[in-house]
Parts: sequence; structure tokens; C-alpha cells
Amino acid sequence: MNKCCSQLLYRGSLTLALLAVIVPVPVVADTATNFGKITLSPDFEATQGTVAGYTGGSYSLSAISNRDRNKNACIGFADPTPDHILILKKNFPHLKIQVNSKGYDTTLLIQGPDKSTIRCGDDTGDSKDASIEDKDWKAGTYKIWVATFNSGVKRDYTLSVQDR
Repeated sequence: MNKCCSQLLYRGSLTLALLAVIVPVPVVADTATNFGKITLSPDFEATQGTVAGYTGGSYSLSAISNRDRNKNACIGFADPTPDHILILKKNFPHLKIQVNSKGYDTTLLIQGPDKSTIRCGDDTGDSKDASIEDKDWKAGTYKIWVATFNSGVKRDYTLSVQDR
């Protein structure tokens, strides 16, 4: 290779290296969501614990965890990004988180602040809508995925959090 071509190749490589350093790369925040945050303190109003969204992903929730802390299966398909972030300002002795999709077959996965505490829910009684009712919710940030039993199915839903 002659000297002219070597210099051009070197300059081109240097330019690419500089661009890689200068051009900002988007970083996915740990609190990124599809539909937003819910921030709750004890004795919150029911409207504060209610949000809406829709399902539709093809990411298997079992990729996050096969079973939750109570040995419930973690099933369903959602988007890889959590649908909601739940921020608990204080510890809650008991919470119920329920999906209302007008009876469609939904599932839930909630990842706790320590990332290792997983809660999963499927059918609620005779309803195909998912819910999780559990105790000992520590203050912190929780990631919530609302999923469907079948991949890629879009369903509107309301998610509600209750402490009573």
C-alpha cells in the first residue's frame, strides 16, 4: 500500500474512532416504562393506584424468572420493557395488584427493588384476569409487566393497586 492510501485509511479510522466517542449512545434507564409510574404512600386514594395500558409483546416472562418467591409459575408474553414502575414510599404489609382486561387471559410479573424478589400472577378466581395478592412489600421501586397468555396479543387493561 502506498503512503497516500495508508494516510487516508489511518485518517478514516481515526475519524470513525472519534465519532464513536463523540456521538451519544442512548442508555436505557432502569426506570424506563411503556406506560409510566405509580408512586404510593400508605393510605393512598384508589385513583392514585390505578393506571391503564395495553399488552402486545412477544417476550416470554419466564426469561426473567420461571417461578416466583411463592413457587408460582411466571408465564405469559409481554414487552421486554416493564409496563409500569411502582414506587412504594414506605413498607406495605399487604397489597393486591389486579389487572382488568374485561376477562381476557392476562398474567403479571412484578420484580422487586432487590431484583431477586419476583411475584407472578395468573387467573383470579373464575376470571382470566391476573392478580397478585401478597404481604411484606418493602419500600422501593418495582417493575411491573402485564402480559397475555399468547404472544403478540394486544388488549387494553386497567391495573389497580389496593392496600386494604
